[in-house]
Amino acid sequence: MFSLRKFIPNYLVNYAWHLPKAILANLYYHFPSKNLKIIGVTGTDGKTTTATMLYHVLHENGFKVALISTVSAKIGDEEIDTGFHVTSPAPWALQKLLQKIADKGYEYVVLETTSHGLAQFRVWGVKYLGAIVTNITQDHLDYHKTWERYVLDKGKLFKNVLFSVLNIEDKSYPILKKFASGKILTYGLKDGELNKNNFSVKLKMLGEYNILNALAVAAVAKELGIKEEKIRASLEDFAGVLGRMQVMYDEDFKVIVDFAHTPNALKVALQELRKKTRKRLIAIFGCAGLRDHNRRKMGEVSVRFADITIITAEDPRTEGVEKISEEIATWAIKGGGQEMSKKEIQAKDKFKYPVYVKINDREEAIAFAIKIAQKNDIIGVFGKGHERSMCYGTKECLWTDQEGVSKILKKYGKIKQ
Repeated sequence: MFSLRKFIPNYLVNYAWHLPKAILANLYYHFPSKNLKIIGVTGTDGKTTTATMLYHVLHENGFKVALISTVSAKIGDEEIDTGFHVTSPAPWALQKLLQKIADKGYEYVVLETTSHGLAQFRVWGVKYLGAIVTNITQDHLDYHKTWERYVLDKGKLFKNVLFSVLNIEDKSYPILKKFASGKILTYGLKDGELNKNNFSVKLKMLGEYNILNALAVAAVAKELGIKEEKIRASLEDFAGVLGRMQVMYDEDFKVIVDFAHTPNALKVALQELRKKTRKRLIAIFGCAGLRDHNRRKMGEVSVRFADITIITAEDPRTEGVEKISEEIATWAIKGGGQEMSKKEIQAKDKFKYPVYVKINDREEAIAFAIKIAQKNDIIGVFGKGHERSMCYGTKECLWTDQEGVSKILKKYGKIKQ
């Protein structure tokens, strides 16, 4: 089907379509952010966890704070769904939420802010107090075209803020530092003003990447006047986020649901799980259709760390599962993976080399992993996290990994009906 849209440059669409909508939304709702202190959180991976963690720390320390993230918006006891596959909300939805937050007398908002949201003016008119970046790796190049352009689009968040919290160990740091405004606060595992040597914390969540997220949060909390011991106590009390290293089952084997949907996110997740694996590590994932094809390198990442890789559906859209899975498999082969059938994998206890199998149906893929799981295996179900639908063609079908995993565990008698 012929589409004129692909011939229209993104910048023209942004200025002729997205910007006018943002201006109208701000005018209609009377620029509600002028009455709020908004802290933006951006980055390729870890945005939602960091934003939710910051919200938790501020809330626990008496701040009247609300949260707008890709999972939901939290305004007091009310939790508002932000929709299917949503990054930064569209201008009308965002300004309506901000007005509601301001009308209810809240002072602070933690706002997860994406590169698309910045490039497409979805957050135009939002007055930010400060901003955090987690990391910027290769992603969304289908839209931004180059990594440098991607960094510059995210960097828009750091203009005209009172403080910028930057990851000194990330390769984006030298670029962001040049145009970040206000006070620059740095963090890192080893380097930076705040690091794990001068700020130790024991989190309930797995992973050094979550330590990094916590350090970024601590930098903001200290800047806002919260004492270090109170910051640490709040961080150590933080339970985590839906679909982020979420343990679904932990008895004879373990099943974890995680949102990792980029090569870097999958790498850090599998590295962490590899440390915990006493027998075999099984990874289940796919890649979204009509999105950055660089994500399909996840096939290579997976076979480097997992014993068994199961390639399946993850929002194939109009590309189709088979085509996407073949591309992921090509990368798996480059990483040293060898294809096996379900029957071959099921017949083996151990493998001399990493293996992969393609199972198009996601529920079937999860069922196969649970069926072959042995004592002390770890199964990681990646890519969907908190999301509540799967896109086939142009249709959204209801799906959550949590419900899918629970259904199969019940079927095999692992948990009660």
